[in-house]
Amino acid sequence: MGKNKLKRFAEMKDFACVLEYPRERLVTEGFPFTGKWGSEFFKADRPITLELGCGKGEYTVGLARADAARSFIGVDVKGARIWRGAKTVEEEQIPNAAFLRAEIENIDKFFTPGEVDELWITFPDPQMQKTRKRLTSTRFLTLYSRFLKPGGVINLKTDSPFLYEYTRRLVEANGFEVLANTDDLYGSGRADASTAIKTFYESQWLSRGKTIKLISFRLPALPEEGYVEPKEDDIPKDDYRALCRPNPM
Repeated sequence: MGKNKLKRFAEMKDFACVLEYPRERLVTEGFPFTGKWGSEFFKADRPITLELGCGKGEYTVGLARADAARSFIGVDVKGARIWRGAKTVEEEQIPNAAFLRAEIENIDKFFTPGEVDELWITFPDPQMQKTRKRLTSTRFLTLYSRFLKPGGVINLKTDSPFLYEYTRRLVEANGFEVLANTDDLYGSGRADASTAIKTFYESQWLSRGKTIKLISFRLPALPEEGYVEPKEDDIPKDDYRALCRPNPM
């Protein structure tokens, strides 16, 4: 591990806005703020929004700056990435933003039913070969339903035509209420204060001429038969390679 990463990991241990609970620590210690994020962590009873796979945390920080009436938590397992956003929160003393270093597969262990109002999924790996690993698959929707309030909002922002079309079909197959849907966010003129926040990687995609897709929908309570996976065999695979991810700065 490089010296910069070691320095960042050490620095983050003193950041009040960062909670580090990888699987091993979660199993051995449990999590102290489950059901208590508002009362004991943020010390304010505000609606909670999560950003899953937050990377450097630009979106979490941007959302928190724009809306003081909500609390925002960025989630990622990569501590060296989280450091950048967390340092900004510490330096600017942003009171309604935090970061959780944890595996998304265990995210339901950190919240009680109905504790979270909204999710942002920003530029995840489309996982074109592995349906169950997609962050908008029925496997993950079932996971989210354990802590997202019934009718809570899920927002997907992506550069991937494949993931966008897959998610659009999933929403349609399940009859979810659609709040926003566009395959060209900036070209459509529909960008607003929350959707127009640009991450480092989003800016790179835009510079390559890629359009940004957005779909937002409400997730109802899990039905007895479960959520339904859409047909995906005829969805064209993305024809471009992912951006390389340099070390966080």
